[in-house]
Amino acid sequence: MLLIKELNKDKVGDKITLAGWLRTKRDSKGGFSFLEINDGSTFTGIQVVADDNLDNYSDIKSLHTGASLKVSGKLVESPGAKQAYELQADNVVIYGNTDQSYLLQKGRINFETLRESAHLRCRTNSIGAVMRVRNVLSKATHDFFQSRHFLNLHTPIITASDCEGAGEMFQVTTLDLDKLPKTDLDKVDYKKDFFGKQTHLTVSGQLNGESYACGMGRIYTFGPTFRAENSNTSRHLSEFWMVEPEAAFFELKENADLARDYLKYCFKSVVENAEEDLKFFDQRIEKGIISKLELLSEAEFTRITYTEAVKILEKSSVKFEFPVKWGIDLQSEHERFLTEKVFKQPVIVTDYPKDIKAFYMKLNDDEKTVRAMDVLCPQIGEIIGGSQREENLDVLLARMKNLEIDPQDYSWYLDLRRYGSVPHSGFGLGFERLVQFCTGMSNIRDVIPFPRTPKNAKF
Repeated sequence: MLLIKELNKDKVGDKITLAGWLRTKRDSKGGFSFLEINDGSTFTGIQVVADDNLDNYSDIKSLHTGASLKVSGKLVESPGAKQAYELQADNVVIYGNTDQSYLLQKGRINFETLRESAHLRCRTNSIGAVMRVRNVLSKATHDFFQSRHFLNLHTPIITASDCEGAGEMFQVTTLDLDKLPKTDLDKVDYKKDFFGKQTHLTVSGQLNGESYACGMGRIYTFGPTFRAENSNTSRHLSEFWMVEPEAAFFELKENADLARDYLKYCFKSVVENAEEDLKFFDQRIEKGIISKLELLSEAEFTRITYTEAVKILEKSSVKFEFPVKWGIDLQSEHERFLTEKVFKQPVIVTDYPKDIKAFYMKLNDDEKTVRAMDVLCPQIGEIIGGSQREENLDVLLARMKNLEIDPQDYSWYLDLRRYGSVPHSGFGLGFERLVQFCTGMSNIRDVIPFPRTPKNAKF
């Protein structure tokens, strides 16, 4: 059995077998029907011509959109202008029909409605195209890091460490919530829990990744992460995938180079390997997305410090919703102004104030800023965040003390600074943000198969 994407002119005249789902059906008075089927392997389906010589032609005429079929017949060049080939059926097996209650009838359905049927929406042109682009980006991610000799590392999903320090974590427990064991101080006794301590779903694989980078050189993680942030926006998910490389002996410049090269590789891969799907997005979702990705795959990526960025923003005549001053965390409107109006290309901003960044970022000599970096892209703002990590034990302990972080909770992490500490760096990329950027989809819930958001875990 072949996939539709495998068809080419060399197979014209061959007897082949395909399987898929019915998209449209048109019956002719001449005793034959045109069936368009798609198997998900490519954006374009194939037209099947079934005539009344087939034993089950009456059943074929009763088919509805969404029916599953296996079709055998001769592949021929199509006389129509809309497709290169068509299949002249000599056998049609009907696996399962649908009826009028099937959601995906002919005609457009808005994305919000499709989210209510996340188990079926991959059969639409738009979501099918998104998932194929997602697959291209996933493969590109592995290809890129493997070609740079990074080891793929599977870090824990259950953790006792809060990498981000924001406290927005999902708790993992086997305790009976109706009969919680208590200590003498009337607090929950987590010693009686499954792991003997309080645990959560991870917000990042970074800390575990650092430990392996500090023993094996270069690693990258690519897995699910979780945030218990009550944000109902088009940019937030409660469960999403993160790409997080970590490299020993990399300082901030090498880290920024890696982030730039990775993004350019991804943009180029999508242009080269998702041509049909990108054409759909260019026509229906975001005009000019193909040329945008082509340009960005060759872009220079301007580099400026946070201090320089703030000066540029302060000197502009734009009245921002969030006023600009040194020490604030840059907002999306600031990031987009820099990328879209000032530099007209991606921008890497470095050396942020230490007070708005995490405890593990390396302190600069001015003791006011840290060697952090954010990669900003037009339209979306921040797409990558990273830093050089603090390798000096005394400096790291001082930072933790100032932030009232208990060193005992990170004793194993501090060991990396006690035993053979080295300069090392890494970054994190929210994979769904990258898929959004490469497809033009406006809502992040439409670029992951089954979105998890507040009050929504239906599927």
